[in-house]
Amino acid sequence: MEIVRQLSVFLENKPGVLAEVGAALGEKDVNILGISVSDTVDHSVVRLVVSEPALAREVLEARGTLVIENEVLQLDLDDAPGILAEVAGTLAAAEVNIEYAYGTAPFDGRARVYVRVSDTEKARSALA
Repeated sequence: MEIVRQLSVFLENKPGVLAEVGAALGEKDVNILGISVSDTVDHSVVRLVVSEPALAREVLEARGTLVIENEVLQLDLDDAPGILAEVAGTLAAAEVNIEYAYGTAPFDGRARVYVRVSDTEKARSALA
């Protein structure tokens, strides 16, 4: 488990905008490690965990994009039934709320999940 920086990027909800963001980050060799996209009528919120958060923020803000940076937990979990229930139960017992989560497909029998919680330090202690 690790605490990592996440960028929440507010984009216009129209074709090609996410492609432009991906291209701008790619030109600076910033790798996207995790992504979640949620949309509304007018805009999308793209949550990114990237290889170089400070550089990514600089690149995106230079485009006039609103970027908010915060902490999320990066959990590398066994790819097995019940693991998420175990993690969520541990956090619940510590009275830590999961605000949202997103993850990756399994790799080498492991899955990576990014979790935004109400209290990062309390969550880290509970899951240690």
